[in-house]
Amino acid sequence: MLQFRDFFKSGHSPTLWSAFLYFAFSCAVWVINGAMAPFITESLKLTPTQMGIMLSIPIFAGALMRFPLGILAQYIGRKNATLVEMAGIFIAMGYGYLFVNDYNDLLAMGVLLGVAGASFGVALSLGSGSFPPRYKGLAMGIVGAGNVGTAVSALLAPVLAQKFGWQSVYGFAAVSVAIPALVMAIYAKEPPDRAPHASFREHIACLFEKDGWAFSLIYAVTFGGFIGLIAFMPTYFYDQFGVSKVQAGQLTMMAAFLGAALRVFGGWLSDLWGGVNTLTGVLAITTVSLVLCGLAENSLPVTMLLFLVCFAALGAGNGALFQLVPLRWPLSTAVAGSMIGEIGALGGGLIPNAMGLSRQYGGTYLWGFVSIAVCAAAMLVLLRVMQIRWTRTWAEKGGRARSA
Repeated sequence: MLQFRDFFKSGHSPTLWSAFLYFAFSCAVWVINGAMAPFITESLKLTPTQMGIMLSIPIFAGALMRFPLGILAQYIGRKNATLVEMAGIFIAMGYGYLFVNDYNDLLAMGVLLGVAGASFGVALSLGSGSFPPRYKGLAMGIVGAGNVGTAVSALLAPVLAQKFGWQSVYGFAAVSVAIPALVMAIYAKEPPDRAPHASFREHIACLFEKDGWAFSLIYAVTFGGFIGLIAFMPTYFYDQFGVSKVQAGQLTMMAAFLGAALRVFGGWLSDLWGGVNTLTGVLAITTVSLVLCGLAENSLPVTMLLFLVCFAALGAGNGALFQLVPLRWPLSTAVAGSMIGEIGALGGGLIPNAMGLSRQYGGTYLWGFVSIAVCAAAMLVLLRVMQIRWTRTWAEKGGRARSA
């Protein structure tokens, strides 16, 4: 308890919680099509492949918008960048409410939903920016727990879609954006941890480094796995086990909530034990649980238990990886985080496509799960190779922050 009291005193807590709320709302909007996928699929008569494309586009678009937003934040400030983005979310939700009526409109809407997905790197850098290095993992874990917005979306969107129609859910989201925007404008302040005179080349240096790409590929499994599976799970539960659309959302909410909550634990554990050590366990658990999920496709209770294990690992892995980012790039965390988050989310965009193709052409979702598990195993090997140099240069053994 004393450690948490010291933690909150060491930085600017109102900015931390403002960043958390902003990220939570953005995550909820980003996966809103996934939460409503059973309604949309039934309304527009989509094939499994069309459904996979529909779910992938917001993830891809959000990934591609992350790095530009991170660059913008370096020049206008992270707080101002969040307010610009939330204005964009309002416009996107208005378009969804007024103009989305067929499949082509839905694909265009998916691109606009990417505006919400761009929030990641800026949110984490803003919330953790005033905290000292020894608490960066915990601060980023708290902000990153805004992934809980995906659980809120999975819980509320199906209920609202059933009562008011799925297009109306976009309207509710447009009105709701006022809450995080006002909190951000009133309570947040720009942290001091930026290099205002750095050149553009210095800001994007992580693009040209092996470490940047290693982090990105690992994050493509941890966060990409989290967001890609969350977007797909309502469809999976509805199609595979025949539960109702609302029940599919409730089951998804349980996994999403656990994964978001464990992100805080992953950051905290990494501060103590080391991000590399934590990620090693995370990737091993993810690999095994995904294969077992595919093999347990005839049992809903077993599948749900395995999903909970998998999402606990993925959530902790997200916190663990971003405990390492500010240690590696202390003065350009926002840009490095946006670049890593961008490629990580791109990995997530492949998951609904892989699952849809597996179902349509293989008659089962098993091969989709296996393909994700193979990627997790490959990243475990990559991590163990790269950590040898990391712990000789910028991190202590196991991936902890250096004392000096």
